[in-house]
This record gives sequence, structure tokens and C-alpha cells, in this order.
Amino acid sequence: MLHRRVLVLIVVTLLTSACSAASPDTDASASTTSTDRYGPAPAAPDGPLTDELAADLDEIFSAVATRIDPGAVARVGASGDVRVAWLLTDLLRFVQPGSDTHRAIVDAWEGLTSASASGNGSEWGVTTNHLIAWDTPAPPDYTRWKRQVFELVEPGWASFFDDGEATIDWRLVSWGGVLIDDRPLDQTGTGCPEGCIPALNDPALTDAAGGSWYPDEREVFGVVVDGEPVAFPKNIMDIHEMVNMTIAGRRIGMPYFTLCGSAQAYFTDDIAAEADLAGNSSYELRTSGLLSRSNKVMYEFHTRSVFDTFTGRAVTGELRELGVELEQLTVETATWADWKAAHPDTRIVAEDGGIGRAYPLDPLRGRDDNGPIFPIGNTDPRLPVQESVVGVIAPDGTAVAFRAASARATIDSGGTVELAGVTIVTDGAGLQARDNATNEPIAAHQSFWFAWSQFHPDTQLWDGG
Repeated sequence: MLHRRVLVLIVVTLLTSACSAASPDTDASASTTSTDRYGPAPAAPDGPLTDELAADLDEIFSAVATRIDPGAVARVGASGDVRVAWLLTDLLRFVQPGSDTHRAIVDAWEGLTSASASGNGSEWGVTTNHLIAWDTPAPPDYTRWKRQVFELVEPGWASFFDDGEATIDWRLVSWGGVLIDDRPLDQTGTGCPEGCIPALNDPALTDAAGGSWYPDEREVFGVVVDGEPVAFPKNIMDIHEMVNMTIAGRRIGMPYFTLCGSAQAYFTDDIAAEADLAGNSSYELRTSGLLSRSNKVMYEFHTRSVFDTFTGRAVTGELRELGVELEQLTVETATWADWKAAHPDTRIVAEDGGIGRAYPLDPLRGRDDNGPIFPIGNTDPRLPVQESVVGVIAPDGTAVAFRAASARATIDSGGTVELAGVTIVTDGAGLQARDNATNEPIAAHQSFWFAWSQFHPDTQLWDGG
């Protein structure tokens, strides 16, 4: 069996994949987004694919590492079955823009949909945005073909596709340009030479004075577990996007995704006894290298089960079968100055993370400042896509979002921020949520509006008005 890095080189050489994200057709500054900006959805048939169409797809996807037959692509485009447009967009993620194969796939997609693949961004971004916005159904047996090209890039994704009862929506899963973080547990202090986003396990912590290296005005993501506060500097989280560690005797996993402006935290030591964790006592959360609507697809290392990062629900594998949903805890976004003033006994991740690494203060250099850089389809027009909101699931299950800047201003001026039985308060640092009926805290975190609203489309919004 070829080594993974060799396989990736084959795919890059033959398909010339674009590892950098191609900007999709989304306006970050707009406060409204028309629900029909992509035009009416083309009619999709029901039932199985024709034998001829299935045979052409077999021919195309069996040849992705060699040479795709343009005749087969043209026949797919003339089939009239818009459902297979999803498979064409999957190919566009990897095929060299401007190549004959790329042009043939674009022509086929346009023939199926009667829409243009041109727009503000790559053809892959534009076509994927259309299909998401239209909610075009996937063709029967969709994952059988999709996995062939994805597993050429990363064989480590194979187990994700194996679960025939998975509740993940494979239409929305795309490649984020990096590989899976599946380093052995004893190697998590090292980098990731094969191109993953490396989780940081059990980082070294210092007291607040030891955090003088971090500028006061810079953001931290703060958690408090059983009275013990810990701050995670944004610049370190920008690099690792995942931390697994123990605080106050509790094991937590903390995914952060720069594209969604969202840091979350889950308890990972309250586990089902029947889960096969290879002798380990808690889940180990990792970054897969895949995305779903511009959000991280995270997975559990021992069981290879995928989680919905935003909700903490297992959607593939053994942990899905067990019905695992991780318990979330509040993550506060604050400046380092505000956090340590509110929590003078806080600890903060050490400047080198405890692994001897140097972290620039602004490692992304504004990469994510201009809106989503991966396809997300239509956006909720109630707020600009990158407006920061505090997202909460109320005790009755209602999803609620609070406009963060307006909430903070209202609280600072002595006002009350309340909706759907939830009140937002502050400890002088970040924003927290409380249950009106009990005054007990409710797990909450900040994110960009587009991210919260697409995972909770029926959310109620407090906008400060």
C-alpha cells in the first residue's frame, strides 16, 4: 500500500488540487442576502439513476487518479439528472482550474442545472453554493463515488464513509485543504509534517503573571471548570484549532474554528462504558481536514467517529450508534486584560504551548476578515454574516442568538438582555447565559452569525433593537 504522502502527491500531480480555499460567492458586508440570489432550483427526479448514467459515473470516478474521460463527463451533463451535479462539484474541488477536464466538468454542471458556474469566486465555490442554496438532493449511492476521490487525497477518511447509517449530510462535506490529524497519542507534542492541523494536548499553563507575554488587548477564550479559570490565547488556538486537556479533574476537548469565529468546549470524560476507547478513559477530539459549510468536521480519535462540531452530536461510527452527545460548557471571548481582571487566579497557556513552539501574534494575517471562504449557500439576512453572536440552546430546546456587541453595550449601560427564557450577563470579561427560571448558567459560546444560523436555522435573535 502506498504511503499517504505519496498518494497525496499523486493526486496533486494528476488533479492539481487547490489547497487554498477559493472564495465563494458570499458578501460579508451585506446585511441582507436574498433567498433567491441563486435563482429557482432545477427540478430533481426521484428514483434510481439510469444504468447508463451510473456506468458513466463509475468510469469517471475510477479514473480520477489517471485521466477522466471527457466523453463520459459530457454524457453526465446531458443526462438531465441534476442530482449528479453534486458529484461534479466534488470533482471541481480537486481538478486543475483551466484544464480541459475542468472545462468539461463546468460545462456538464451548467448543462444539468441551466445555471452559470461563473461568479465571485472559483467555479467550485459558485457551483457548490448553488446546490446548497437549492437543497438539491444527492443521487442514490452518492457516497460510493464521492469517497473514491476523497480517499485518494486522504485514506484516513475511509472509516467516516463506512457508516451506512451516518446522519452526516455528505453533500455539505468538502475538503479544507489539509489532511487528518491521526498522530499517535505519544506524538501530539510534535508537529504534523504530513499537513494536518495538529491538536495540542495537555498544554503547559502559567499564572496570570506568567502570561505577560500576551498583549492585554488580544483575545482569549476563557473557560471555568469547577471554579478553575483557564485562558486560551487566540494566536495559539489559530494554529492548533483543537485542545484536549484536564481542568479541575475534568477532561475537556476544545475545538476552535477560525472560519466560524467559534471556540467551543466539551466534557469528554463522561463516556459510555461500552465505547471502545482502546483502554483510554476519555474521548480524544481531533481535526479531520474536512469541512461542512465552512465549519470544522471534528472526529474522535479512538473510535473514528465524526461529531457535529457545533452541536457535539456523534454523526458517524460507534459513537453515533451509542447516541453520544457531548456536554458543552461555556466559552467566553474576552480581551486578556478583561479576563485576568475578572479572574485574577486564572492560568493561561504558556507562550510556547509547552511544546517549545513559537506562535506569531497574528498567524492568519487577516485571512478570514472578508467573510466565509468556503461555500455555505444562502445566509440568514437578519445580520451580516460575520456579526459576532452569543449562541445558546435554552432549556426548552429553543436556539437563541444574542448580538454580542449590542448585548455588551446594553449590559454596560445597566440594561437587561433577555430572550426566550435566557438572560445574558457578564462577569466583567466575556458574556455568559443564565436560565431565567433557575438563574443557573447555560452553556454558551460566540461565533459568526452565518455559522450559528446555518446550524440553527430556526434560531430566535436578540439584536438589541
